[in-house]
Amino acid sequence: MSSASVEPTVVARSAGTPEPAGTSAGSAFDDAAAAAFADEAAEAYDEKVPIWVKIALPAGLVGIVLVSFALGKYSVSPAELVDGIVRHFQGQTLAGDDLSLDKVIFNIRIPRILLVVMVGAALSAAGASFQGMFRNPLVSPDLLGASAGAGLGACIGLLLGWSTILTQLMAFATGLLAVGIAVFMNRMVKYDRLLGLVLGGILVSTLFQAGTSIVKLCADVNDKLPSITYWLMGSFSGANQHDLAIAVIPMIIGFVLIMLERWKLNVLSLGEDEARSLGVNTKRTRMLVIVAATLLTSVSVAVSGVIGWIGLIIPHLARALVGPDHRKLLPAAMLLGASYLLIVDDFARCLLSMEIPIGILTALLGVPFFAIIFHYNSKGWS
Repeated sequence: MSSASVEPTVVARSAGTPEPAGTSAGSAFDDAAAAAFADEAAEAYDEKVPIWVKIALPAGLVGIVLVSFALGKYSVSPAELVDGIVRHFQGQTLAGDDLSLDKVIFNIRIPRILLVVMVGAALSAAGASFQGMFRNPLVSPDLLGASAGAGLGACIGLLLGWSTILTQLMAFATGLLAVGIAVFMNRMVKYDRLLGLVLGGILVSTLFQAGTSIVKLCADVNDKLPSITYWLMGSFSGANQHDLAIAVIPMIIGFVLIMLERWKLNVLSLGEDEARSLGVNTKRTRMLVIVAATLLTSVSVAVSGVIGWIGLIIPHLARALVGPDHRKLLPAAMLLGASYLLIVDDFARCLLSMEIPIGILTALLGVPFFAIIFHYNSKGWS
C-alpha cells in the first residue's frame, strides 16, 4: 500500500478526532488504529501472493537441506539420514560404518547445516528490517557497525590465543558494543535521528576496522595472521554443536523481536510523521528493531566470520517475490536467505579439494545477483 493511500486516513483522523496524547486510552487507541491499518494492508496484500511462492519457499529449503546432507566426501542419502537419526535416539549400540554415519550426521552435517540456515535467515531478516526502517534499498545489517565490532573482537581473541568459545563471546560482545556506541552518537544529530544513526554507524565501523588493522599488524605473520585473515573471510568449516549452543538463544530473541515488530515496520516505512499519526511509537520501535538486528548480526559474525551481501541482496529478492509488506517479507527473506547461504556453502565445500571461504563466494555471486534482481524487480522496494 503506498503512502498516498494512507494520507487521507491520517488527515481525516486529525480533522475529526483530537489526538488523545498522554493518556493510556489514547495510546491504546493509537495502537488499535495502527494495527487495524496493518491488518487492512496485509489482507489486501495477501491476495497477491502466488500460492506457488508460499509452497516453494519452505519446500525448497527442505530440499536443499536434504541435498546438502548428500554432498561431500561422505554422502548421506535421505534414507540413511532417517535411519541414522532413529538409531541415534533409540540409543542403539553402533559400530563400524554405523558409528561413522552417526558421527558424520550429528557431529558434522547437522551442526553445520543448522548453523548455515540460522545465519542465512538471521542476516536476511536483519537486512530486510534495516532497509524498511531506514527506507533505503542499499542498507545492510552491518550499517551500524555490528560486523566491524564483532570482527575486531574475534581478531583480539585470536591474537591472544583464546579458546574458540571465548573468541566467539568476545566477538558477540564487541558487536553489541559497536552498535551501542553508534546509537549513543546518534544524539549528536538531533534534527534527523535516522541520519544520526547512519553517521554514527559509519564512524564506529571506520574506528573498529582501524582497530582490526592494528591487530593484524601486531599479529605473528607465521602463526596468528593467517588464522585472523581466514576468519575474516568467513567460513563454516569448523561448525560444531558448541557454535549452535552459542548462537541459538540470541538468534531466537532476535527473530522473536523482529517478528513482533514487523507490522510496525510497514507503518514506519511510510515516514516518521505518518507513523506517528497512526499511533506507532517510532523511537521504541526503532530501538527494538536495532536491538534485534544487532543480536542477529553480531552472533552470526561471531560463529561464522564476516559474510557479506546476504543481508543486502536477499531482501530484494524476497520483495520481488512477495512485495514490500514486512508481514510476508520477513518470513520470505528468512527462508530465501537460509536456502541461498546453504547453496553457497555447498559450493564452498565441494568446488575444490580445499574449502573456499564462503565470504569470497557470497561477494563474487552477490554483485551479478544484485544487478539481476534490480533489473527484473517490478514491485519496487518500498
